[in-house]
Amino acid sequence: MYFLPKILLTIILTVSLTQVSNAGGVIDGIFPEQKVRFIQCYPNPATTSINFETSNLIEKNNLVLTIYNFIGKKVDEVKINSNKVTISLENYFRGLYVYQLKDKQGQLIESGKFQVTK
Repeated sequence: MYFLPKILLTIILTVSLTQVSNAGGVIDGIFPEQKVRFIQCYPNPATTSINFETSNLIEKNNLVLTIYNFIGKKVDEVKINSNKVTISLENYFRGLYVYQLKDKQGQLIESGKFQVTK
């Protein structure tokens, strides 16, 4: 019974620290400045095509966007040279896909997921 208050305090602190309010909204995490997104995909879920838009914070030269299906097989790879890339989903099956944005050295910059619905 001695450990019960310590466990409850730990749970309460964990829940309260993961939701820090900031001027009308809730930001996940203690360090909200680490939530900078370098690439965004929309619409999500997508049916016919999906757009990937990169942030102005990163250099566009020599970026590679790789798309994998849910079981990890590489489906597509696109070199990014502009702010916005549109990918046709004509040859994609319905399901969940993972994308990875890498720089010219192959270092992972960001990853995310999107869903295809047909």
